[in-house]
Amino acid sequence: MSRIRLKAHSPFAPSKTGCFSVAAALLASALAFTSPASAQSLSDKLMQSMGNDLRKLNPLNNQDRPVLKPENKIPQRTLPKPQDAPSPSGNANFDFYVLSLSWSPSYCADNGNRSNARQQCGTGRNYGFIVHGLWPQYDRGFPESCDHRQANDTVPRDIVSSLSDIMPSAGLMRHEWRKHGTCVGISQRDYFSTLGKAYQAVTVPPALRNVASPRNVDPQLVEKAFIAANPGLTGDAIAVTCNRRRLQEVRICMDKGLKFRSCGEVDRNSCRSRSVTLLPNR
Repeated sequence: MSRIRLKAHSPFAPSKTGCFSVAAALLASALAFTSPASAQSLSDKLMQSMGNDLRKLNPLNNQDRPVLKPENKIPQRTLPKPQDAPSPSGNANFDFYVLSLSWSPSYCADNGNRSNARQQCGTGRNYGFIVHGLWPQYDRGFPESCDHRQANDTVPRDIVSSLSDIMPSAGLMRHEWRKHGTCVGISQRDYFSTLGKAYQAVTVPPALRNVASPRNVDPQLVEKAFIAANPGLTGDAIAVTCNRRRLQEVRICMDKGLKFRSCGEVDRNSCRSRSVTLLPNR
């Protein structure tokens, strides 16, 4: 298939790296995922790819899931409350959203020494997948920086605080609002509320939440694990990207109602490597 231009969202530009060999049987099994039984097989292969120490985090086998103690449960977020009358901004005539989830250890490996990365990459910041952004897209192309009147808006502290566990950088939030949020056609507060709801609509497979040591993984198995964990998500609605032979981002396409939808342009920019490094976040 021919490549169609997709914007490079700094600092996470997609890249196609060289391939590492992986057993043909593993790839064939991953691509044959069509039933609960094959889902279990896929899960086993993903666990083998990542190491047997992650088998207890199997996203597809309820019997293998650890019982979470109250102190270990994922905290509930209080999302920014929508305004009663959202003020339109920019051009809201887009086709769908892309929710971009960045694997934080990969970003911090390249950018952790920057002063503006301390909130995300400082000592004790053991983030896994965080929200890079919620991007309005056309079926071909994309809008950006749509309303210069709002381009210099700061993000209120209450919004920054409410999303700090999934978007741990006030600077990133400000950038995403200026470049992408102003093209959605709603207020800043509503945009970040929508971003939070989009994140809540996606289940990150437990095996990809807490990684204790570097692992070599097949990006296609990562994609299949997300599909298995999210009913309704299909292979043409998700893309796994890589950079410098590291897992970089998972990008999921949603309609304006935050339901999964296909997006060929995004899907065609998936990582082409058969093996990439998943850096630890613990």
